[in-house]
Amino acid sequence: MDRAQQLSEFLQARRARLSPGDVGVPEFGGQRRVPGLRREELALLAGVSVDYYTRLEQGRARNVSSDVLDAVARALRLDADERTHLHNLARPTTARKRPSRPQQVGAEMRQALNALTGVPAYIVGRRLDILAWNDMARALIADFPAMPAAERNMARLVFLDEAAKDLYPDWDDKARDTVANLRLDAGRHPDDPQLASLIGELSLGSDDFRRLWADHNVRGKTRGKKHFAHPQLGDLTLDYVAMRAPDDPDMTMMIYSAPPGSDATASLQLLASLSPSQPAADETRANHNSQLN
Repeated sequence: MDRAQQLSEFLQARRARLSPGDVGVPEFGGQRRVPGLRREELALLAGVSVDYYTRLEQGRARNVSSDVLDAVARALRLDADERTHLHNLARPTTARKRPSRPQQVGAEMRQALNALTGVPAYIVGRRLDILAWNDMARALIADFPAMPAAERNMARLVFLDEAAKDLYPDWDDKARDTVANLRLDAGRHPDDPQLASLIGELSLGSDDFRRLWADHNVRGKTRGKKHFAHPQLGDLTLDYVAMRAPDDPDMTMMIYSAPPGSDATASLQLLASLSPSQPAADETRANHNSQLN
């Protein structure tokens, strides 16, 4: 989880996906040993010296300005999440050598989760730890209370639980998004030893994770559609939206829903009847998982 190594590998991976023709710069000639832009070409496009860009890519540049990073981001055609990741790696705001305090689900987030009785919802924190959930999410995704606290983690569910491939028909897409979410978290918290331990566990336990982790793709949790193959409901497509906690940028509530009158809405109503008759998750449940953070 070395920050300089992450920065180096990220920039190399982003260079590799572009060619001179993609960005309209002249080639320097000679046989290319690796795919993508050369450092010289990227430096030319970003308006910096080759020596400076080389030091940046090797993690040796100090006090890199935001203007330079933005120029490199434009040259590499980075999207908003990738740009944020680049800044996190190259311009760390604080060094977190020790684990930060355990995350706690605040009163407002807990109240909102408790109010969502007709749709699946759960709260995910650092390292994609599942901090809290409602009974609809438990019925749709996994029986979270039955799991050991250390296994309540979305990345572990996706890569280490074979049931995930049955639940998610588009498992490849789910896997890519999960790794990209975790990469973004790693850029924010490169000195988190529990995150490093999780990445090591996933790398040892899943060839797919190891392959996708090497791609250095990053993506935040936003909105979209998710397909499920539920053992009782059958095929189900739901819309999802991610709502970030107002007081913790590393805590997000994931909410699944469906258009009124749709078949998916009828399926959610059936799911509600199948859900365990227990109160929605509150901070007590969330604290079962706080020992992980």
